[in-house]
Amino acid sequence: MKTNLKLIISGLLITATIFTISSCKKFLEVEPISSFGNDYVFSNVTNAQKALLGVYSSLGGDQGYGIRLSMYYPYDNDEMMGQGGTPYPDNERRDIAHYNVQPANTQLAGPFNQLYVGIERANICIDNIPKMDAYTNGSASDQKELKRLYGEALALRAQFYFEVIRNWGDVPAQFTSSINVSDPYNARTDRDTIYNRIIRDLAVAAPLVPWRTESSVTSDRMSQGAIRALRARYALFRGGYSLRQDKTMKRNSDYKTFYQIAKDECAIIMARADHKLNPSFQSVFKDGINAHKFEANGEVLWEVGMTGGSSGVGDSKLGYYNGPRQFTVATPGTTAAGNGALTILPTYFYAFDANDRRRDVTCAPYDINLDMTLRPRSLVTMLDGKFRRDWQVPSVTTSASQYFGVNWPVIRFSDVLLMFAEADNELNSGPTAAAKAAFEQVRTRGFGGNAALIGTTPSDYVGFFNAIVKERQFEFGGEGIRKYDLIRWNLLSSKIAETKANLTLMVAKAAPYNNLPATMYYTPNQPTVVWLNSFYAPSPAAPAGSASVAWNATTINTTLLAYYSIAFTPNKSELLPLPQSVIDANPKLGGQWYGY
Repeated sequence: MKTNLKLIISGLLITATIFTISSCKKFLEVEPISSFGNDYVFSNVTNAQKALLGVYSSLGGDQGYGIRLSMYYPYDNDEMMGQGGTPYPDNERRDIAHYNVQPANTQLAGPFNQLYVGIERANICIDNIPKMDAYTNGSASDQKELKRLYGEALALRAQFYFEVIRNWGDVPAQFTSSINVSDPYNARTDRDTIYNRIIRDLAVAAPLVPWRTESSVTSDRMSQGAIRALRARYALFRGGYSLRQDKTMKRNSDYKTFYQIAKDECAIIMARADHKLNPSFQSVFKDGINAHKFEANGEVLWEVGMTGGSSGVGDSKLGYYNGPRQFTVATPGTTAAGNGALTILPTYFYAFDANDRRRDVTCAPYDINLDMTLRPRSLVTMLDGKFRRDWQVPSVTTSASQYFGVNWPVIRFSDVLLMFAEADNELNSGPTAAAKAAFEQVRTRGFGGNAALIGTTPSDYVGFFNAIVKERQFEFGGEGIRKYDLIRWNLLSSKIAETKANLTLMVAKAAPYNNLPATMYYTPNQPTVVWLNSFYAPSPAAPAGSASVAWNATTINTTLLAYYSIAFTPNKSELLPLPQSVIDANPKLGGQWYGY
């Protein structure tokens, strides 16, 4: 990549920002300290804090986790599909979702460039904070704070690189600020080399950063628990499969070394009381994320803080681009606020156990009327539900804005538990009692705390691995995790094929979908959806006073299968092409890889 970042943020100039957080609401308020030389910015702890928080600001907005990294790139998968319909092809988000992406796609360059801006900002902090006089000669409190900032900068750089390599594979890597680099062109670096570096960096960073209970800083800043959890995640990816230059999916022979790292890091987090599951799965999202409050149990180890204020630079479209739409006229028709762009696949809805409470948090089969009553949608038009317009506090129901200031949860404690269980199973050729207990802790919470409903946990290696694959699907639907999980397991191609086959069975009303209702009845004009018949039996006669919505799958062929992963190509589609503008600017990249 040509290092045009020198023109964006040079080693001599840094635009820094600062967080201001209210106790009842959480917004990242960007307060610029303008552009100053490094000698000024890193002359005292206060300015160094602002510089570090400027690194955080590269995470949000339209080009970051505000929409593209969170809602464009992770789809299609076996939970949800990106927006179907026309225009397709569109050289934009639909092509990305349905694996028809081309190097000139207009949605590639912005996120790619912003991630490298974040890397450069982090490099500036990493280069300069340890050189500060106060880092070694300051007061005990100043030294502690500067070491924390240094650790956070290492962790942030790691996250930027992780996002780049899980989407693009082998990419240019630079671990010093651009002012120190004479050659503006970098060749690709093997992703394993980058993974090895960021995993080592987080081993350095973790002990420099306090645990959640040792600091008053909230979950939009890195804690030691967050850094250790991310290190575990990166290790599982380093030990997993990925698409290589020769267009084959491979994993390295040393993969168990990295599974051990993941298990060890998760065990350290689990041994402490800093993080635990919220007893209510719904509360994590309804009362926490969507209410702009920090989850009190520490379940959300780290979330990307958004600015609010309807800014494409630092805000998010969570709850606008996805989730239920709201009609803006009294008589429901087609006029509605919100995109409703992520569609729940009917096969995903029916993969949940009927008693699994996560289904009705993850899946939202309704639109919102002007009076705040709910109007159910059909099975084939159901929307994702973790980020909902009608859950926002303060209310945004009549707002024309596309930005609601909703934070993006990067990693939760349930992920720590399931990563521990997965790594333990891999290392021991079957789950130990500790792995089964971690798995069951997550699953039991999903069933409202009723362990009698969760079924029997497999004790063999294959059975337990398959249970992990399913459980992660139920737990993390709509959180941008599933596609990348399937890639590291080398299951994306087979799961897409399986989903298409099951959708075809659903159209044919063949087993296991032969007893689904054609119609669902509900009580109209209610603030919640009150269903009057079962999702798992043929429709009865219409109950008195009911309204109805078509629930059959007859339109799957035209509304879903016509678009769902339609252009997916195994051993190509697991990664994105580099933006063509980047290829054109840097002769050292060697053109496009992976068949693009």
